[in-house]
Amino acid sequence: MRADMRTIGLAIFAGLIFPLGLSPFDFWPAIPVSAGMLYLVLNHPTPSAAWRSGLAYGIGFFGAGVSWIYVSIHVYGPTPAWLSILLTVLFCGGLALLFSLQALLYQRFSGTEPAWRIIQFTSLWVLFEALRTVLLTGFPWVFAGYGVLDSPLSGWIPLLGVYGCSWLLVGLGCLGAEALSNRSNIRFWFAGSAVTALILVAGLYSQHTMWTQPTGEPIRVAAVQPNIPLMQKWDPRQRPRILQEFSALSAQLYAENDLILWPESALPGYRDQLQSTLQWVHASAEAAGKTVITGIPTRDATGRFNSVTALGMGQGTYHKQKLVPFGEYVPMEHLLRGAIAFFDLPMSQFIAGPSDQGVLLADTISVAPFICYEVVYPDFVRQQSRAADLLVTISNDTWFGDSAGPWQHFQMARFRAAELGKGLIRSTNDGVSAIIDWQGKVVASTPQFSQAVVSGDIQPRKGETPFALTGSLPVWVFSLIGLVLGRDRL
Repeated sequence: MRADMRTIGLAIFAGLIFPLGLSPFDFWPAIPVSAGMLYLVLNHPTPSAAWRSGLAYGIGFFGAGVSWIYVSIHVYGPTPAWLSILLTVLFCGGLALLFSLQALLYQRFSGTEPAWRIIQFTSLWVLFEALRTVLLTGFPWVFAGYGVLDSPLSGWIPLLGVYGCSWLLVGLGCLGAEALSNRSNIRFWFAGSAVTALILVAGLYSQHTMWTQPTGEPIRVAAVQPNIPLMQKWDPRQRPRILQEFSALSAQLYAENDLILWPESALPGYRDQLQSTLQWVHASAEAAGKTVITGIPTRDATGRFNSVTALGMGQGTYHKQKLVPFGEYVPMEHLLRGAIAFFDLPMSQFIAGPSDQGVLLADTISVAPFICYEVVYPDFVRQQSRAADLLVTISNDTWFGDSAGPWQHFQMARFRAAELGKGLIRSTNDGVSAIIDWQGKVVASTPQFSQAVVSGDIQPRKGETPFALTGSLPVWVFSLIGLVLGRDRL
């Protein structure tokens, strides 16, 4: 019993340290160390021990990694603290069950050869990340591969995407753990060192490979961060001031910028309610030869949409497709609506936009827009942006408060730019707003919780990275094959 409790404690600790590899901490070695510890814990246990260890790891992993949802529920819900804690525990605990299943399957499938065990453990990890992307509308958050972004392995991003980078980072963690537990196996140490060196050198070399090509001249862009408190955003008494600031600041930015980007729901009302402001900005931007892109709720006979529209020299409107449960729509609405304040948030009656929407235009530049949560779906972003020269994402991370949530979200947006080899502009209500280059590096950014504008040059680009061409499917197929081939028992 005492040994079992030590194992459970070690599994919880391993899960707790995983988020240190992601933003805002960015200590990427924590991810392979965390995965390697779980790998050692799960080697040769009974099915019941594997289940318990997986659950313990998942509790630490999600408890440290995504418990920031408490801020959204309690602070901005608003929901009583006790109920917010209960809902957060249920959310994190439910996700932790996936690691229980993952551990149980590893116990069932794993072979006796160390190399195959590493392949099987890593393959299962990646397949469960893929499962989290689609299960119950998906929660593709805290993936291991995001730790690669600011590491020597970042050159692999446009080749493999986030799932492939997860495979590399988790696999290296298991390789290190296996080497430490088999110190006398010189052959394994030699092979492991060679594989690690090969992965590192290839990653460093790929950092200098230009998969996409510049098209046209760089353009000057500005991302606006209004920093409007949520309680003021939807207060009708504040609407005239917000609209006046939107018009005045947009006009002020025409002088030095070609494209001005405003955040999600920058305008506090539906498009049909704000026609005078929109027409004035459209006319003034068009006269100046500039484009303004802004988030704005829209509605028509089919329903209400969370949208982004282009004004002035820009063209097009895009309706968000990947909606956030409870934030933008309420599942089982007839049962839950009105039960607690969290189920009655402002603008929580949206419907998803159609899947066949095109890109926006900023003069002659094609722009792929993504609203908030959409940017965390790797293959969705890939599919939507293949014809685009530039990526933009708008968000309102105010819901996450002063937690790790906004920084994790920002890291994922940066990763999409690196995956696709396209520059990205990000505008949020209170941070982090930024200009990001085609390798995912931050050109300029704003501090959180401040009213600011970030400006800089960005280069539109044509072409496609290997990941843009293939998507995540090859990594998923490879993982499935690796999981099955390593079995040495029925």
